[in-house]
Amino acid sequence: MHPMRLLALMMALIAAMAVSATNHYDIYPVPQRVEYAARQATFTSPVAIVAASTIDRATVARTQQVLAEHGLAAELTAAMPSSGSYVLLGTDAQADVAVKRLTELNIDRGVLKRNGKYDRHIISLTPSKRGEAQLVVVGENTDAVFCALASLEQMLDAGHTAMPCCTIHDYADVKNRGIIEGYYGVPYSVHVTKDLFRFMARYKMNTYMYGAKSDPYHSRYWDKPYPTHITPEQERIGYLSQDMMRDITATAAAAKVNFIWAIHPGKAFANAHDHTVIDRIMGKFEDMHKLGVRQFGVFVDDVGVPSDTAIMNLCARNLTALQHSIDQRWNVAGAAPDDSVRPLNYVPQLYAYGWVDVEKAKIFYESLQTTPRKVNIFITGQNVWSVPNNNDLDLVSRWLGRSVSWWWNYPCNDQDPTKLFIMDTYANFRDETHIASLATLERQLHGTTTVIVNPMQQGELSKVALFAVADYAWNNRAFNSQVNWEASFAAVTGPKYASALRRVAPYLRYYDEDALEYLIAGYKSSVEGGKPEPRPLINELTAVNRACHELMLIPLDSSSQSNALLYQDMRPWLLRLEAMTAEAIALLQGQAPEPTDYENCPDFQFEILGGMGNDITLHTRTAQPAARSLAPFITWLRTTRQQP
Repeated sequence: MHPMRLLALMMALIAAMAVSATNHYDIYPVPQRVEYAARQATFTSPVAIVAASTIDRATVARTQQVLAEHGLAAELTAAMPSSGSYVLLGTDAQADVAVKRLTELNIDRGVLKRNGKYDRHIISLTPSKRGEAQLVVVGENTDAVFCALASLEQMLDAGHTAMPCCTIHDYADVKNRGIIEGYYGVPYSVHVTKDLFRFMARYKMNTYMYGAKSDPYHSRYWDKPYPTHITPEQERIGYLSQDMMRDITATAAAAKVNFIWAIHPGKAFANAHDHTVIDRIMGKFEDMHKLGVRQFGVFVDDVGVPSDTAIMNLCARNLTALQHSIDQRWNVAGAAPDDSVRPLNYVPQLYAYGWVDVEKAKIFYESLQTTPRKVNIFITGQNVWSVPNNNDLDLVSRWLGRSVSWWWNYPCNDQDPTKLFIMDTYANFRDETHIASLATLERQLHGTTTVIVNPMQQGELSKVALFAVADYAWNNRAFNSQVNWEASFAAVTGPKYASALRRVAPYLRYYDEDALEYLIAGYKSSVEGGKPEPRPLINELTAVNRACHELMLIPLDSSSQSNALLYQDMRPWLLRLEAMTAEAIALLQGQAPEPTDYENCPDFQFEILGGMGNDITLHTRTAQPAARSLAPFITWLRTTRQQP
């Protein structure tokens, strides 16, 4: 193994040992502070749930779901029971039974008042005299309590027998954490989108902005309602019907994921002669509101950057008029709370400020100062593929006069559709040629309340990176790229397939596992020395091949819809990797297998959409796993015909 790779693994192991020494639960995102007591508690069924009036139905339902999925019946009660296990849910109000219980336990509630932090909450697990689990959750609001349930879920994953007692003081460093579906390609299916919502709820992500470039009702037909019916072929390339959109918004609401539907009116938004654009946008927003959308976005990206200040000011006026129209329609006094709409999200033409010189960028963002302060203005930093950093945030915030939101193109692969980015964060930075390979994440990010990532066209495989983003956005300082990556596989697949996915992940990527390159070099040296020694290489390839076969059993396993969707994402890469490792093993053993047409075999191919608006086209591409070392090595073996 390469010395640098070995050093990285040793450091990750040391970090993991340090974590396990202070945290008896493997909770992600990593909590801000956990205090353990030398006691244990056991959840006994049924578990009484006592919820304050400030706790909404979605949070109560989530509590019931978490308990039920761990074999625990739940009963809603009006008062704290005198015996048995219970879960008390409350907000920071003196009358809440949960707050009273924290006071009895002498637990400091200071974290709930911490300025500049979000989703602040406290979890306390103590035993009754008979050892029954008594859990208290108090948050700054019901959304914060919902976040706390993600920690409870992972605590229960360890088993509800003899659970370590603890108090967790927790909060997020970034307010809005999530996904922007804004890549060029086939939009996610309804099944994948809904599954992502559930994953987000489990790992405390709360924002999903939908702006799929290839959705014609986002761009080309932006002022037309979604159709009531679509054909199977339309569904295959990402069309959505009204019922499908209702299903998406309902699932998002249950998962406490704020689903933002974005419109792309293109150049119409900056057209001084178009006096109907606001009315047309509001007409579409009315349609989407009926389908369950409660926050909107406006994209005017990728249509050219205006240099005329009059056009810049027109865009600012239109954005202001649109926000005022939304407020007058849904946010007036007396309006039903469930109908209210959150502030607009705006992706301007100059979302990467480095496209123009500094003075022009300053003028552009200053033109947006007149827009309502609550409107979220998005940037990607100096460049399209910049990693969130304080320098860019500070600079643009000064120009804009308020904080900005970050659209992070990561682990987006629409520029590299044959590649997968499923390594740890910093390895992905090196693999993704558009990202600065030496970029690092800030130990304390400031100047933004929003970090949302633009993922790969493979939504399920994107979970590896999303798991890391959730961890980082929640707790900047505690983020450890390698430790997080090792933990991600169980989070993505569950324990059954985690080790197999971990084994093949470095080979599903384009650049192979680093160690393979050295094994190949060692084998070639042994051949040159006249004493071929293929065994170490065969052992490695056999282990990868076996892991491929294990993952290829997923379609026969009906226990997890998430894993079935994951398999569809990785199928072309997985099948090609299985064939490559099998061929290499056979050649190393002196056999002469029939060569595989890797570039044209349908099993290794997938379809992508390109373009937007009137120029959406379907293409077939071939997956490219293990292309740096294994693919040329197979060619070398066939060319040299070396025998072991």
